[in-house]
Amino acid sequence: MLEIGKKAPQFCIPNQDDVEICLRDLVGKWIVLYFYPRDNTPGCSTEACEFSENLPEFEDMGAIILGVSADSSKKHRNFIEKKNLEITLLSDESTEMLQSYGVWQQKKLAGREYMGIVRTTLIISPDGEIKELWNKVKVKGHVEDVREKLRSIQ
Repeated sequence: MLEIGKKAPQFCIPNQDDVEICLRDLVGKWIVLYFYPRDNTPGCSTEACEFSENLPEFEDMGAIILGVSADSSKKHRNFIEKKNLEITLLSDESTEMLQSYGVWQQKKLAGREYMGIVRTTLIISPDGEIKELWNKVKVKGHVEDVREKLRSIQ
């Protein structure tokens, strides 16, 4: 399981443009890494749009925002175009990264059990350490909480 103070698990997965993004290449940057269930769903759209709207403030703090789901890079491109998103979305169709971060879990909806992504957000420091962690995120007010927390720990 993820813990504050531990190193974030390494990953290398493609973004919406099929360019491989690796944690090791992001050393020296603050990272807001958020996991979400699916592109173009109401909560996921709200969260992505709010992160995009607040991107300039995060960039002013030296942070990048990476959203991760199991959707394909093609679905991510469509989502970005449809919602005019400014953030980077990573595709983990194999769920390998999702599993290493512990966010690929058994879920239940209408009595049906299935494997899916539990909405989770991390702040990772420039040296790769997990500085903050939100599990089972509720979208309303979340981006503001992340922004304020990043400001307070820098």
